[in-house]
Amino acid sequence: MKIKEHISDSFFEGLAVSWPICLGYIPIGIAFGVLAQKAGFTPVETGFMSLFVFAGSSQFIAVSMFSAGAGAVSIIATTFVVNLRHLLMSSSLSLFLNHNGRKKLFAFAYGITDESFAVNLSKFKNGDWDINRALIVNFSANIMWIISTVAGGYGGQFIKPHSFGMDYALISMFICLLVFQLKGQIYVFTALVAGISAVLLSLWLRGNSYIIVASVIAAGVGVFIKKKIGR
Repeated sequence: MKIKEHISDSFFEGLAVSWPICLGYIPIGIAFGVLAQKAGFTPVETGFMSLFVFAGSSQFIAVSMFSAGAGAVSIIATTFVVNLRHLLMSSSLSLFLNHNGRKKLFAFAYGITDESFAVNLSKFKNGDWDINRALIVNFSANIMWIISTVAGGYGGQFIKPHSFGMDYALISMFICLLVFQLKGQIYVFTALVAGISAVLLSLWLRGNSYIIVASVIAAGVGVFIKKKIGR
């Protein structure tokens, strides 16, 4: 009975944390489904892409490149570069997952996104979180993403690309997740360093590599200041 209660608690706690992500994925997923439908993808193809790729920004870029006639090598290479930030996110989360089996780690790695990373990292730092709850967050978001993209694919011919503020939905969700992470002055300062660095580096660096460089700079500055304050 205790094991069942523990599983049930983990399930509902994971859902309680993931619902804001799921709500944010609905308009974004529909927007992607519409874009994919306009590019010639069927709803089934859109669903499989969301299942196997599960990376919103990369999927948007891949579909746009496909529409522009880009080759497979270019699309794969661009997707790889855009998703390099997952190396940083995975390395941060690995500190809390050392004692878990490979199967769970493999399943967990599949579901890491910017949003689930932000939520799970915050929970892990509080010390009242485990991989089972984190998996619920990852996969509930994954399921909602797939459903939303397929729905957008089916209804693409009836929905205009910029309807219902879809173009702002992704930005607003990231702003919301950022606000939840600002628990002190050092966090606010680190966020400002990351934002300013990203804007300045985007003027010189091509593609999305400036995001990774800005993240490393901000993280380094944050750690340096934290050590100075600690001393």
